[in-house]
Amino acid sequence: MNLRFALFENYQVHVHKERPDEISKAGFRRFLCSGLGQSHRIRNGKLQKLGSYHQCYRLGGQLVAMAVLDLLPDCVSSVYLIYHRDVQDWYFGKLSALREISMALEGGYRYYYMGFYIHSCSKMRYKNQYQPSYLLDPETYAWNALDEDHLARLSARKYVSMSVECQYSLPARALTNIDDVQVEGTDAKRLKYYLQGSDAMCEGDFEAYDSAFAAGMPGIMSLDTLQDGNILDAWRIKIPSLGDRLVNLHDLRRRHSWDLKDTSKLEGVMAELAAALGLPLVSQLIFDLS
Repeated sequence: MNLRFALFENYQVHVHKERPDEISKAGFRRFLCSGLGQSHRIRNGKLQKLGSYHQCYRLGGQLVAMAVLDLLPDCVSSVYLIYHRDVQDWYFGKLSALREISMALEGGYRYYYMGFYIHSCSKMRYKNQYQPSYLLDPETYAWNALDEDHLARLSARKYVSMSVECQYSLPARALTNIDDVQVEGTDAKRLKYYLQGSDAMCEGDFEAYDSAFAAGMPGIMSLDTLQDGNILDAWRIKIPSLGDRLVNLHDLRRRHSWDLKDTSKLEGVMAELAAALGLPLVSQLIFDLS
């Protein structure tokens, strides 16, 4: 662990220009050592690791780089990469990506996830060189090919949703005037915000939702499914006044009325989290109120 922290400290000082007194072992552990629990399974006759791991790269016995990976049932997910300043010209982002793609193939994982892609960030541009690649639509959560057409749209606009681009048949070139597109009424107003960028869309006159249930957010359980499955009852809570004693959520349900749609209350917050996480994770987690 001391060698890994020393590498982290070197990286933070020389790449992110942090002062040594801003870097701590506690921060390192919290940031890069507190991921998913480790386990394994047999898949198609192969041993497949699951959980969070450090992929270490050594040269002459010396630790020179380290990748933080989440190994998921169908995906190798790249979380973070640090390297020593002595190898900063070795393109470790590309080297580690190639190694992680190999891991995905060798381990029987279906996908390799490279994390966030910010087109305007030059340090992330290398990610679009790996093909075929797909980018998540921020509005429909559908995956779209990150091809030349998609890249041209990302270069032309501050904010890109391929579902919106297709809906209005927008050209890949830059558009500064809504008159270039034949739309009317509400669509014209929405498109105006869209062409101005994501910040303008957030400030626009769109319906706000009090909870993820009301918004119908893709990928989470409905409120009815959550209640029928008694998933919330599996959650344990740590309350400061009770010391180390854990309380099951169903014990609190007996004493208080519930409104799972109200996210200003504890049960509403826990309901949203449970709907997003699912029963396997909820049953393993402790909701700490301290």
